[in-house]
Formats: sequence, C-alpha cells, structure tokens
Amino acid sequence: METKSKARILIVDDELIVRKSLASWFQEEGYSVDVAESGKQTLEKLVENDWDIFLLDIKMPGMDGLELQRKIKEIHPNASVIIMTAYASVETAVEAMKQGAYDYIVKPFEPDDLEHMVRNATERKQLMTANSQLREKIEEMSPYHGIVGKSQAIRKVLEEIRMVAESDTTVLIRGESGTGKEVVARAIHATSLRRYMPIVVVNCGALAEGVLESELFGHEKGAFTGAHYRRKGKLEMADGGTLFLDEIGDIGLKTQVDLLRVLEEKKICRVGGNTYLPVDFRLVTATNKSLEEMVSEGTFREDFYYRLNVYSISIPPLRQRTEDVPLLVDHFLRRFSNSMNKPVPSVSQEAMALLLGHDWPGNVRELQNAMERAVLISQGGEIVPEALPFYSGASQPAGPGKSLAEAESVHIHKVLQESEWNISRAARLLQIDRVTLYNKMKRYGLRRDQ
Repeated sequence: METKSKARILIVDDELIVRKSLASWFQEEGYSVDVAESGKQTLEKLVENDWDIFLLDIKMPGMDGLELQRKIKEIHPNASVIIMTAYASVETAVEAMKQGAYDYIVKPFEPDDLEHMVRNATERKQLMTANSQLREKIEEMSPYHGIVGKSQAIRKVLEEIRMVAESDTTVLIRGESGTGKEVVARAIHATSLRRYMPIVVVNCGALAEGVLESELFGHEKGAFTGAHYRRKGKLEMADGGTLFLDEIGDIGLKTQVDLLRVLEEKKICRVGGNTYLPVDFRLVTATNKSLEEMVSEGTFREDFYYRLNVYSISIPPLRQRTEDVPLLVDHFLRRFSNSMNKPVPSVSQEAMALLLGHDWPGNVRELQNAMERAVLISQGGEIVPEALPFYSGASQPAGPGKSLAEAESVHIHKVLQESEWNISRAARLLQIDRVTLYNKMKRYGLRRDQ
C-alpha cells in the first residue's frame, strides 16, 4: 500500500458516471483521487495542486484530451498521462503518446486493467525520481566532468562553463599546454542541450593543411590521388552535436576562410564534390597562442577571430592554483591505482612538499604523467620523492627541498607534530595567527592522518 498511498490521481472526463465510478474504485485501492469535468476545470485546479497521474478522456467538449495533455506538460513536464479513448479515436491516442503520454486504454475497459497501468506508471515515475536523485548525488561526489579543483580560479572556470553550456554560443578556450582545454570543452558539451549527440575532436596542430581540409570537410571518391572511397568529414560527423577544434591558431588562412563560410551559411561541400549539405553543430575552439598578436601579424583573419571569440574562457596554469595540487594528486592516484590494480598509495610529506613546490611547466598533464609513473614504481604503499620524475636529490640526505615552499611545508609539519596537532599552540610557536596556519595547511595538504 506504500506505493499507492503516495500516488495522486486526477480523473478528467465529461461523463459524471465515469468520474464517479473510477474515483470510487481508485479510492478503495488506496489512491488519493480528485476529478475534473473539463480541460478548463483541470487547468484551474493545477494552479494550486499537482498530481502524479492524469487520466484524460480523449473526446471532451471544448478542450480535448490531446490539447489538455500539451498544457499539462507545459506546467508539469514530468507528469504521467494515461489517455482513455474509444476505439474510433485510437489514432489520436497514439499521437498523444508521441507527444509524451505514458499509455492509453480503450473504452470499455476493466478497472483492474487501468489500475495495473496506473501502478506501472507510478512505479516508473518513482524510479525516475530515484535515478535523478542518485545522479545528483553522484555529481556532487564526483569531479565536475573531469575538472578537479576547489581554488577560486577553477571555481570561476566552472561557473563560466555552467553559464555558457546551454546556449549555442561559440566558445574560445585559452590556456597553456596541458591545462585541460579539451576537458573543459567536453564539460561544456556534457552540460549542453546537445549532450546526447556526439562531440567531435580535431587537433588542428597535428595535421598538415591539405590533410586538415579533407579531415574537416570530407571528400568524394576520386577527389585526389588515393581517394578511393567517399568519406565524411568531421564537420558532417558533428551534425547535431559539438565540434571541438584544438590548437585553432595552427590552421592556415584558406581553411580559416572555409570555416568562416560554414559558420555563416551552415552548410558544407566535400572536397571534390558539388553538392552542399546542411550542418548544425556548436563550435568550441582552443588555443595556447595569442590570436590577437596573430591578427596584427596577418597570420590569422580578423573576421574569423571575432567569429570565434564570442565568449572566452581562460584556464589558469597549475602554478597559479597550487591549492588544487593535493586534490589532483589524490584524483590521479586513485585513477591509476585502479587501472593498475594496486592499492592507493599515500604520499609522504617530503614528496608532497616537492609536488607543491614544483613549477609544473606542463601543467595538469605533467602532474598526471608524474602520478602514473609514481604509482607504477611505488613499492611500499607510499609515494616518496624518489618516485617523482623531477626529483634530483637522490644522493642527498633527506630533508627540505631547495624552494622556500618546500622548506616551509616541512617546518610547519614538524611544528604541528611537536604540538600534537594543537592548532593554537602550533600557531604560537610559528608566531602566526590560526587563520594563516589553516591557510598554509590547506595549501600544503597537511593533515593529521599523514
């Protein structure tokens, strides 16, 4: 009875006997029931009430069941609608299902059959709600589509992704090599209205100009030597979805002109062909170059630049968000430990100091590679400095590194241990206030369980 007690049903039929008999039946079965005699009365009731299941008669004077369903869906998109129809109106009922009805039943029917249908619709609705709640909880616990960090800089990037995702605006992602520009592009696609269609990725810097043209536009059979078959291009494959062009600053002027024409006309022609094909995709591009300087030098078209730079997202280098390093380290350690079927190792204080003091010229990609190597060669369940690829003190006695950050991290950790992790006492010994100490502990990833 628990499932039924939570199901609220609205019965809409212009015949009084139908409303009364169905209401009596479902109330006896434990459902909460209300009735309406017309579409107009239903909409009036919807102002202050909501129901889980709507039983709609397809043929009613004034507003019929099909039109009423559309209006209900506008107010409550997730409403479950069951259409009650005579045999002659089955085609209309099928049309209602195409527009989102859960099911239909043909009059005359057995109340047991309708009750079975209502029970299934209720269970389906509850399952959808549970799945939605589970998905929200997973999203809360997981990195935002692969983007890891809690620094102010990365929170700004996440907010910009959320702001631009549901539009079709062209986005230009800027950042140094290895900062995660493709990850941001995929996050934009995954939260956009096009997320159920493909995202097609093209690395423009990895292809010669002639090859890039064929890669983007495709070609017809015989278009050039070696073109033995017709081939779809990336622009055609991205139809309905998102096209991500990485290293957009590396494409030549002719390809820039061709792409600009596609963006304006929304159609393409394969290399060697003469038929124009309509395309509809959202364009996201990325670069680690200054396109503004390239425009002034004449190597990048100004009109194409303005077409790409409708909205720009800048990803900070890792050296500017060192507070994210411990989170990224943990993220990559778990990933590679799982893929290598090894226990997740801990990170020694000395190794963490090195990680925090490193400049990371290769940014997140360099950190990812460092953690993969560290997991691979770690033996004792702990990442030590010697496991890091940039460690250069193997012949030196263990101790603080050369940078000020490394020395400070080791010293603070030593004082915290001496004071048995009493923050007030440690702050007095260090001659700093507690807030400053907390900030430094956060920056260096210092935790008592280490």
